[in-house]
Amino acid sequence: MSEDEGTDAAAPADDGDRTADVEAEAAAAESDSDKERTTISEQLPEAVAEYDEELGADVRRLLEKAVELDRRVDELAAERDEYEERAAELEDELAERDEDVEDLEDRLKRKQADFQNYKKRAKKRQDQIRDRATEDLVERLLDVRDNLNRAVEDDHDDVESIREGVEMTLKEFDRVLEDEEVAEIDPDPGSEVDPQRHEVMMRVESDQPADAIAEVYTPGYEMSDKVLRTAQVTVSDGTGDADESDADDGADGDDADAEADDDEAIELDGAVDESDDDAGDDGDGDADDGAA
Repeated sequence: MSEDEGTDAAAPADDGDRTADVEAEAAAAESDSDKERTTISEQLPEAVAEYDEELGADVRRLLEKAVELDRRVDELAAERDEYEERAAELEDELAERDEDVEDLEDRLKRKQADFQNYKKRAKKRQDQIRDRATEDLVERLLDVRDNLNRAVEDDHDDVESIREGVEMTLKEFDRVLEDEEVAEIDPDPGSEVDPQRHEVMMRVESDQPADAIAEVYTPGYEMSDKVLRTAQVTVSDGTGDADESDADDGADGDDADAEADDDEAIELDGAVDESDDDAGDDGDGDADDGAA
């Protein structure tokens, strides 16, 4: 090994020793400084007390207070360092939270955009389904229209055949409505009024109970439990029972009078027949006399 190489190899060791020496000297200096401060804090009050005991006591209290303040300053500095570290940690957490919030906002915006697109697609699909359903209904009604058109344009001498054709067309139309789940609202007389399905037109005299349906003026229609058109009905005012009993009594009296009139008419007819027979006999007698 050459001398240069030996020198280079020994250099790092010398640097390390020098650094250690510097640190040791600094520690020794700090220790000396503390000792010096301690010595001063102990010696100064004694030196002052030799001249003035009260002043020495004041100096001692001030020095103790200064030492306490130094210790408090060191504690506050340590707390400050802790708060700074905690603040740095909170800033890091806040930055992470901001990133999470930004990510969630982006995801929410994408979800909202997807939902709006879904609503548009669903509405378009519903419109297509509605259009197709209407198209199918119209196609089935075309046959009904053709039958009605033929019934109007063709010359028919037989009214009964026209009636049969119209009835067949009506049955075909009813089948179309039945396939569409369309039902007729045609309540029976005497049933209760349903405001959701019936429309009262007027009150009439009827033999039905008061406020009950007397007659269906125009039937209504409903489709899948949804009322398309309410049935127009008349309701009873509750006075029909008395009128009916009076009418029955009057009818019975009229029937009795009619029977009496019939009996009287029969008697008169018998009398007329007898008089006619007598007249005929007299005529025959006269004829016989003339012949003689």
